[in-house]
Amino acid sequence: MAQQPTSVLEGINLSCIRDDRVLFENLNFRLPAGQTLLLEGKNGSGKTSLLRILCGFREADTGQIHWCGEIIDDSPYYADMAYVGHLDGVKKELTVLENLKVSLALAKPGAYSIQHALAKVQLSAYDDALVQTLSAGQKRRLSLARLLITRNILWILDEPFTSLDKQGIALIEVLMTEHCASGGMIVLTSHHDIALPDVSVQRIHLS
Repeated sequence: MAQQPTSVLEGINLSCIRDDRVLFENLNFRLPAGQTLLLEGKNGSGKTSLLRILCGFREADTGQIHWCGEIIDDSPYYADMAYVGHLDGVKKELTVLENLKVSLALAKPGAYSIQHALAKVQLSAYDDALVQTLSAGQKRRLSLARLLITRNILWILDEPFTSLDKQGIALIEVLMTEHCASGGMIVLTSHHDIALPDVSVQRIHLS
């Protein structure tokens, strides 16, 4: 997956207020290609709110987000970003294959074919299975397979290890390591202590 070496995500003096409560303020970070940013903190500390700001779902109360040196609204940021939230974001009435075909139709093709992606997340035998018949862990792996078939430099992941067993967690960590090694970057929240060999991991603790 060819990425631009100048890809960088910057948060500048960000603040977020919810229900008259300051979740965070004067928050700054700089995430270059090849690195991961892990957001830590208790529930309600603002981790998901920060992800929502990065995804454009809500605006920061103060501050700016820059992508490759430009304000995100003046850049190709949203085309370069993919988000996987608490919910898996898959259609339960469709099959595994149909879900991935829909995702691919809405984005630029990535480095993996659908079949290759299914093999990577260990769902090769489930092409024609309805999503509603999958286990919670399998649905989670399907949602992450969408990242492999589309071309996105930045992955934003809210608790990506939810519903996964130890094997599933290890699998996703391998995919994340490969993404960073190919020039991608990741912002995530996780209650699980991640293991990403050879990847520089920045940490922000929100309190």
